[in-house]
Amino acid sequence: MKAIRTFTVRSSLPESLRPLEALATNLRWSWHEPTRELFREVSPDAWLGAGHDPIQMLGRVGQDRLAELAADEAFVARVHGLAQGLEDYLSEARWYQSLEAAPRSIGYFSPEFGITSALPQYSGGLGILAGDHLKAASDLGIPIVGVGLFYQSGYFRQAISSEGWQQESYPVLDPDGLPLTVLRDDAGAPVLVSLALPGHRTLHARIWEARVGRVPLLLLDTNVRENAPELRGVADRLYGGGGEHRLVQELLLGIGGVRALAAYAERTGRELPEVFHSNEGHAGFLGLERIGRLVAQGLAFDEALRVVRAGTVFTTHTPVPAGIDRFDAALVRAHFASGELVPGVHADDVLALGAEDDAAVFNMARLGFALAQRANGVSRLHGRVSREMFGALWPGFDGEDVPIGSVTNGVHAATWTSPHLKRLAADVLGVGDTTKADWGSEALGDDRLWSVRRDMRAQLVEEARRRTRAQHERNQGTAPGWIDRLLDPDVLTIGFARRVPTYKRLTLMLHDRERLRALLTHPERPVQLVIAGKSHPADEQGKQLIQELVRFSQDPAVRERIVFLEDYDISMAKTLYPGCDVWLNNPLRPLEACGTSGMKAALNGSLNLSILDGWWDEHHDGQNGWAIPSANERVDAATRDALEATALYELVEHQVAPRFYDRDEGGLPRTWIRSIRHTLEALGPELSAERMLQQYVRDLYAPAAVAERAIAADDFAAARELAAWTARVRAGFGDVRVLHVEIDGVDRTPVVGDVIDVRAFVELGSLAPEDVRVEVVSGRMGESGELHDTEPHLLRHEGAAASAHRFAAALPVGRAGTFGYGVRVVPSHPHLATVAELGLVALAG
Repeated sequence: MKAIRTFTVRSSLPESLRPLEALATNLRWSWHEPTRELFREVSPDAWLGAGHDPIQMLGRVGQDRLAELAADEAFVARVHGLAQGLEDYLSEARWYQSLEAAPRSIGYFSPEFGITSALPQYSGGLGILAGDHLKAASDLGIPIVGVGLFYQSGYFRQAISSEGWQQESYPVLDPDGLPLTVLRDDAGAPVLVSLALPGHRTLHARIWEARVGRVPLLLLDTNVRENAPELRGVADRLYGGGGEHRLVQELLLGIGGVRALAAYAERTGRELPEVFHSNEGHAGFLGLERIGRLVAQGLAFDEALRVVRAGTVFTTHTPVPAGIDRFDAALVRAHFASGELVPGVHADDVLALGAEDDAAVFNMARLGFALAQRANGVSRLHGRVSREMFGALWPGFDGEDVPIGSVTNGVHAATWTSPHLKRLAADVLGVGDTTKADWGSEALGDDRLWSVRRDMRAQLVEEARRRTRAQHERNQGTAPGWIDRLLDPDVLTIGFARRVPTYKRLTLMLHDRERLRALLTHPERPVQLVIAGKSHPADEQGKQLIQELVRFSQDPAVRERIVFLEDYDISMAKTLYPGCDVWLNNPLRPLEACGTSGMKAALNGSLNLSILDGWWDEHHDGQNGWAIPSANERVDAATRDALEATALYELVEHQVAPRFYDRDEGGLPRTWIRSIRHTLEALGPELSAERMLQQYVRDLYAPAAVAERAIAADDFAAARELAAWTARVRAGFGDVRVLHVEIDGVDRTPVVGDVIDVRAFVELGSLAPEDVRVEVVSGRMGESGELHDTEPHLLRHEGAAASAHRFAAALPVGRAGTFGYGVRVVPSHPHLATVAELGLVALAG
């Protein structure tokens, strides 16, 4: 018989152990090693059986064991000491509290959050990034509130059959058994947010709160009795369903999320966010709810739009158009047509914000850019790719002027660094933060560092054997004896784990199977591979790639040297990344926006072996790993795979393995160890989520807060003025023309230090000189006449003759080379963040 529902009964804790509840319900334990060690000591078997979930673990521990612990004075003292440490952590001032003009509060919206495997609300890198974002914000004291959905079945659990086929299951989660509390009103009833849907239906959601250190995370749950049966499953699965189901999920995340923040602020006394951050386009509807609230205060739609844009940040994560959420425009119209979903916001205005060239399609990325004044990609390369990909939204502007910046992702070091390495840094180097340790210190001997690296590798081998044994026992009823020889703690170990879309090329390593076999079974320099990853349930091609790799790993000739571990999640990853000597990443460049798995490996001293894509493109320096050469993007896919797979084999055979096995008389690979030290020293600070959050605050959050305050001041006077000005400029800009340009000083070859006089004669139509900015843009000449490394120079208004206005400047020649120039006219207003913001430009012919 199947259960129709589940519920959790928590243990009754003795009075002296009551602080365990506070330690278990604040997710800081997921990255605070002393607290994790405490829970592990309660019951190692229960801790492992509960999947490292302290709440579930406490439910498995019998009252006899709890009574025994309550009588252990040393254990009780540790419990109370750690509880006091948590209170101190939550209350003390941090980095953020030293800043001026920073946002008082920030709302961070994401469709998934990967905090811990005990709260399975994530599928891959986007969610893990969001989780690390909140953890680093907590450590830095940044007043962020996370907003997401509570998925009743999470993403999915993966099992691999004997035939190598991925099988999915969706265990229903009991939120009462998770580290969550429901937001309640004065009468004790759950606070609900509600959305009006077509057909006179109403969607309700209760608000669960998770505590991520200092940071609250609000998760909206539709499985409530107030909903009709067909609506209770709106938030059933992460990325489940399509069409209207997916649209309603995103309406709930954006619109419902803003309403949840308002309800949370009312119940807790926290301030409403000044800045709103949409992590990908899934949450883009949040801007519409904010517009509706401003319209209710008396602003017109265009005026409210200016306020919302000023205080919104949009991060795009996809480098390919296929990765953008798109909906049938008629479906979107149907949800906004009645005006009940967001009062004051009309369907035509909504559709205009997300319009594609094809009027039948509504584009969530375009909505994100339309509602945010500041936007970014997640690595420098991805920023460039995004400016090219979305450049058509700002026609007439060069890629360098497209207003999409970049903040390279980072990972939360305290979460992803092995306890082995943390203890080494603390015991030998005297620091608790591994990203701040002096890994080049002579106090740390090569033998000690290499011993710890072997310990991490051995832990991975033990974990891989345990998981593989359990898989065989499930599939065949028994585990074969060769599993005891699976992998070797002294063999060069290469890891590869990620989602399995085709562009990540899970099976590139199989391109030449005989050559791979030779590498795996080399008599003197063997290699072993540990691989994991999930394919989207609807991606049959991805599942076939997994099956192909699993079947190869079942070959008796190589099965002790290659393993595919099923059900990749945070718990597995925390052993996998540290245990690998080399982290492999071989996507099709430039389709990896960032690729943070290699970052987590690097924080543990692993070297990277990767295509120069995402973060590796900007951080590979020749000492921290190897760059796999990329074939020309114009060649066909088969040729490209062949060329890059061959390059991969060559690197492993002739560079990676020889360096790993090159030992001195003491058995130490000195050159390899130098690379480990360099990786830890140079990449640790750069790859940390703390660096990432500090950059978000400096480059995006703080400017957005300043802009929002300025435009909302004096009862939104600036917003009203900017909206009127924008309408006037849009109406009149079609009459703006650069009539001609005069330049003096180039009749002879200028030298560095000379001055060039430039005059531009511009017809402005109904606009005034102060409405525009006239610039001469100079740069190095490309082969096709295009300008590179451009630099704009302002031309100042000097008067008018007839219908032409004269703008001029004297430009110093500051560098040698071959240069070209152009002249452009763009709108100018103090509340615009960039010259390209309105997408209007007039160029000299």
